Amino acid sequence: MKIAIYGRDFNDTVLPFVQEVFDALALHKIEIAVYLKLYNYIKNKVELPSNIITFSSHNELLNQTDVLLSLGGDGTLLDTLSLVRDSQIPVIGINFGRLGFLASINKNEIKEAIEALVHGEYSLDKRGILSLESQNDLFGDESFALNDMTIHRRDNSAMMIIHAFMNGEFINSYWADGLIIATPTGSTAYSLSCGGPIILPNAQNFVITPIAPHNLNVRPIIIPDDVKLTFEIEARSTKFLLSCDSRTVTVDRSVKIGIKKADFNINLIRLNNESYLTTLRNKLLWGIDTRNY
Repeated sequence: MKIAIYGRDFNDTVLPFVQEVFDALALHKIEIAVYLKLYNYIKNKVELPSNIITFSSHNELLNQTDVLLSLGGDGTLLDTLSLVRDSQIPVIGINFGRLGFLASINKNEIKEAIEALVHGEYSLDKRGILSLESQNDLFGDESFALNDMTIHRRDNSAMMIIHAFMNGEFINSYWADGLIIATPTGSTAYSLSCGGPIILPNAQNFVITPIAPHNLNVRPIIIPDDVKLTFEIEARSTKFLLSCDSRTVTVDRSVKIGIKKADFNINLIRLNNESYLTTLRNKLLWGIDTRNY
């Protein structure tokens, strides 16, 4: 079995857990490839197996891994989309961050999780991806998002008017600070904090959630994921912000934005002792009522 490891720089307090990851993988004689920037960061801080190889791009990853293991929080796991893309390489995350909704393995359960991974005791969650279309090629070949795409006013600008269309038909004009277009995966992220609904991962929907709308009767709307959305921006400022997950660019308001479902999915690994609803209750305290306990 071949496992690739991705991570960002992290606090040295988690180094014992990083060491535990490598020790557990070595115990099962797993071939290991480490993201080059991560390797350079940890090579003098933990003991690494001698046969480690490194990778630094999507193309290098393709032929040398069966699973991509993310070390960090949910933001770190979101980064892995740029590496796996349409390769169907499954991804699993060990949480060194705070919430750990996507990176669901607790750092105190590393040995058990790797044991389950080695023995195939898991299933794959196929998660839909958003794809961005614009005439300016805003994000190059990384114009996709697992959680959400967000249109947002700049910090120093007034409220925006965002004209939204679905398959060319007018939906609404949103007077707001911005607009979130979220996948079911992203429905528990920024969209949720702005009043959007929770959508189960296998639902074939997106949700459009306004950010601080000026109209009291404007609410999030759930739409099917087989449509194309287009947006036109009206604002006093000549620029606005556009985000794909954690990547953000500044865009001229004359640019038209198109968003649709990508033609590929990402596979998230779910261990057999986990379920989405269990994670929802444990991580977000959803439905928790002290009268039930």
